[in-house]
Amino acid sequence: MDAIQLLNTLGSLSPDTLITNPGGEPVVSAISINAPAREVWKVVGDFGGFTQFIPELASIEVIGNGPGSVRYKKFKEGGLVVIEQLNSYDDDAMAMTWTTIYNNLGVSKLWASMTVVPKDSVSCVATWAIIAEPVDNGSTSVEGFREFLQGFADGAMKNVPGAVMSS
Repeated sequence: MDAIQLLNTLGSLSPDTLITNPGGEPVVSAISINAPAREVWKVVGDFGGFTQFIPELASIEVIGNGPGSVRYKKFKEGGLVVIEQLNSYDDDAMAMTWTTIYNNLGVSKLWASMTVVPKDSVSCVATWAIIAEPVDNGSTSVEGFREFLQGFADGAMKNVPGAVMSS
């Protein structure tokens, strides 16, 4: 089949995607850490290393390198999984962003960022920002959903200092 025949068989199909950015206000979890920014970035800036500070995760598998790579996160309980794509990664600026492609957590769309900003040579602030929308099935209120996200992010970020010290 040549290219013209192939195009004719596509009919009304055209490029599309199910990945769209969420709307709403970000949930932000920031923590001041008494450690050099580079040491903290080694932990929170490791796209495949979130098991270091999120104890609920059983495993993470990363396919690819850099922006466009995909991570498959399995949680310890409930058969919960999340598949995410790394959108941007700037090692010099200590910043990255990612988008959820699939999950069974009740999240319809999710975009997140992780940054580390030095305060001085021995301390910094690590910030995880999340913009997300719940699955539209009415089972969770918007406020309940935001509380869930905030609690999850805060719980993870509280573990970062210990992860930095043990790395």
